[in-house]
Amino acid sequence: MCGIVGIIGKDLVAPHLVEGLKRLEYRGYDSAGIATLVAGKIERRRAEGKLINLERLLVTQPLGGIIGIGHTRWATHGVPTERNAHPHATARVAVVHNGIIENYAELKAELTACGHVFESDTDTEAVAQLIDFYLGQGKSPEDATSAALKRLHGAFALGIIFADRPDLLIAAREGSPLAIGYGDGEMFLGSDALALAPLTQKISYLADGDWAVLTPSSVVIRDREDKVVKREVRLTQLSGALIGKGQHRHFMIKEIYEQPQVIGDTLNTMLNPASRTITLPDLPFDLASVKRVTIVACGTSYYAGSVAKYWIEKLGRVPVEVEIASEFRYRQPVLVPGDMAVFISQSGETADTLAALRYCRDAGLHTVALVNVAESTIAREATTALLTQAGPEIGVASTKAFTTQLVVLACLAMGMARANNRLDAAEEARLSQALAEVPARIAEMLRGEDNIRQIAEDVAQARDVLYLGRGPCYPIALEGALKLKEVSYIHAEGYAAGELKHGPIALIDDHVPVVVLCPSDDLYDKTASNVQEVIARGAKVIFISDAEGLSKLAVKPMASFQMPPVDPFVAPILYAVPVQVLAYHVALARGTDVDQPRNLAKSVTVE
Repeated sequence: MCGIVGIIGKDLVAPHLVEGLKRLEYRGYDSAGIATLVAGKIERRRAEGKLINLERLLVTQPLGGIIGIGHTRWATHGVPTERNAHPHATARVAVVHNGIIENYAELKAELTACGHVFESDTDTEAVAQLIDFYLGQGKSPEDATSAALKRLHGAFALGIIFADRPDLLIAAREGSPLAIGYGDGEMFLGSDALALAPLTQKISYLADGDWAVLTPSSVVIRDREDKVVKREVRLTQLSGALIGKGQHRHFMIKEIYEQPQVIGDTLNTMLNPASRTITLPDLPFDLASVKRVTIVACGTSYYAGSVAKYWIEKLGRVPVEVEIASEFRYRQPVLVPGDMAVFISQSGETADTLAALRYCRDAGLHTVALVNVAESTIAREATTALLTQAGPEIGVASTKAFTTQLVVLACLAMGMARANNRLDAAEEARLSQALAEVPARIAEMLRGEDNIRQIAEDVAQARDVLYLGRGPCYPIALEGALKLKEVSYIHAEGYAAGELKHGPIALIDDHVPVVVLCPSDDLYDKTASNVQEVIARGAKVIFISDAEGLSKLAVKPMASFQMPPVDPFVAPILYAVPVQVLAYHVALARGTDVDQPRNLAKSVTVE
């Protein structure tokens, strides 16, 4: 979940390292630091807290050097203090690390017995001290690194520099993502291509077990047996220009407003508006042969998969299981070769989801990645990939990545229904038209942002908030609660509306706002009945529905928000947006850090 960057080149690297870390700060922001070589010595600058603190330090204590490494941290081992901030170093070697070294305690005890003195509480320092140990035995930096890597257990991406080698930068990967960037007389490494976007578009990705020796003019990659291997160099389409806030105060609200555009971009890859048909990418297997679908994801992506369960089972009549990635493989699920497993991850690097993919692949399932990064590990290792077109999402609380995932899953559901002869041309045309209208309906809904801002002022005073939904809007209630928790730190829970009376209704009083997602569909009357139950017990209901739904409600809620009318099929996509906007404005009212909530990171690359 940490972000690392490294540069060996022609110019002073400190400014470029900081710029790279800015693009990786979504991965962690507990502390940050850089190390460079200056006159044959390793020089470091580290700061607790967000990257701005490191930038301020560099103003008063600048760093020279044309080779260096940088790190922005999401704390695992050791509290987020300056002494635990990366890079970790000895006099001979400095290391930045993303991941977890599982046997660090054993290594630390062994090295301490040999006279090595540890200065931090982190697992990463064991790597620096271990490499230093082998250097002390007379090994070259390359051989010392190779020997150290063979001792490490766990998941890691490493960037390493050496005091006496200004021409050498070493990278290594085991389980955590790492990209190599190719320049003219300079080379780069980064946790993902986004960090390197302003520096180069020529990228290669290390495979698990790979380690690479970078000089200003060359890259040599070796596998875990130290054999020289080739990894494809490809052009990435990412651009540093894509990650500005524009006229918006925060990335989160900018990305909320980008949803009409990116949903349209995503639809354009699968929907033909003229014929009103869906065209999925060519799959190396027949969808009609799939007897069961397993969807595996974490967090917000899990809720996208939960919506897809309703769609696929209703349209395609294929049973669907939705699994939390971190639990999936440990319960040893029963899998049938030839079935399909879909793995949803915005970054395409989520560690639990990647491990589940490998588990399913080894069991003989067709594996489908649904990701936003075409070059990601999950995309590369799956049988096939379905891509969203969300563009870089910098706000930690996912918004546009979620709704574009829903769009792709809706198209997949239609594709499966058609393959199973459950979707005729007329129905496909109707549903395609409903999807095509979603961008315009979201843009229309966003024009009511001021109304949601007013509602947020009341919600911001609450200690607890409940979200209710039925059918495919139930997962959207779960997602709405998650968004509020993430950015405002208010306790919130999502419930299936019909479950409220089976226990949670005991929580209701006049201090508890209840957000109800209730489009006019065949479940409207039942949900409206649940609204009457909670209002009768004093709840402060915020009712989100279309004009028809608002007019039919027999009781008066505390507040309401009118949605554009849409086909029930696409309602979950549209109704995801007002709960995003509500969470954003509640967070503003409470003065929390919207884009970088405490304790969170965007890309979870450790289990």
